[in-house]
Amino acid sequence: MKAELNSRERVLRLFRKEEIDRLPVFSGLGNITVTGLNKCGLRFVDIHADARKMAQAAATTFQVFGFECAVVPFDFGVEPEALGCEVNFYPQRDDVVYPTIKQHLAEHIEDLKVEVPADLARAGRIPVVAEAIRLLKKEVGKDIAVGAVILGPYTLAGQITNPGNMAKLAYKKPALVHKLLDILDEVEIETARIYREAGADYITIHEMAAGGDILSPSMFRTVVRPHLERIIAAVPSPRVLHICGDTDGITEQMAICGADAISVEQKNHLAESRKKVGPDVHIYGNIDTYSLMVKGKPEDVDSAVKQAIADGVNAVWPGCDLWPTATKENMEALVAATRKYGKL
Repeated sequence: MKAELNSRERVLRLFRKEEIDRLPVFSGLGNITVTGLNKCGLRFVDIHADARKMAQAAATTFQVFGFECAVVPFDFGVEPEALGCEVNFYPQRDDVVYPTIKQHLAEHIEDLKVEVPADLARAGRIPVVAEAIRLLKKEVGKDIAVGAVILGPYTLAGQITNPGNMAKLAYKKPALVHKLLDILDEVEIETARIYREAGADYITIHEMAAGGDILSPSMFRTVVRPHLERIIAAVPSPRVLHICGDTDGITEQMAICGADAISVEQKNHLAESRKKVGPDVHIYGNIDTYSLMVKGKPEDVDSAVKQAIADGVNAVWPGCDLWPTATKENMEALVAATRKYGKL
């Protein structure tokens, strides 16, 4: 019988492809819950710009449910804000509403002038996230791995300019798009460096805007993949590449990008993806974060975890950011099912 590992060692050994006792249940994306926030008296809208509250919120999913990580930040506005975008935090709202970009730096890429701060570590909320990582490492870092999220460059481009225009220009004027992404590559490489220096154990590159619902496989290969390869090569392991939506047509390309694992959601047919990439590539996923975790029943969660493991995942992992209203019963079922079916 294999000795039981604690959550931190289980996750870090998984990344190193060393022997573990069972599959972990964790994430590299946002995974906070309203249940956790309520237990520590936090409002969702208050946890994005305060390092102490951000760290406190990130730790709750482990503390309440045994979910095996803590990850920051929770929204897609950190890098855009550092580059000059204004973010709306909806301070008067008491429900779950994510920060959004009030206004793009420019509506058209031709008019865009990106001014990268000389010291990103002091720009916008990047220092807030870095401090939250330091707090997490100090307070729960012996028990769980601490992760940090950066945006993929194509996704970041769509946050600072009109994403619809981005998709058109990727086809019509790829050279112009590459020029912008070259700049944003460096922003994300430096952001990852800052987070790792603060103590993040692993980095997830969240390229949510590059899935098959938005870009064709050929466009992914020519426009997006070179920049992901560049970022991943520059960021120390462990690194996870996540892409939302239908990734069946780009699973092999995702693996080629060079991350230590690829993360896919429920639209990905896992069993087929496993055949495509072979046994050695780590695939994490693909638990439906809303229809299942919010609207489903515990027995549905149990079945989904069992199927994901049968289809070949290396970790049970929400297919995207966990929707915060995921029910207490479903979160408990997610962790319990992983422990039941994930023994190695």
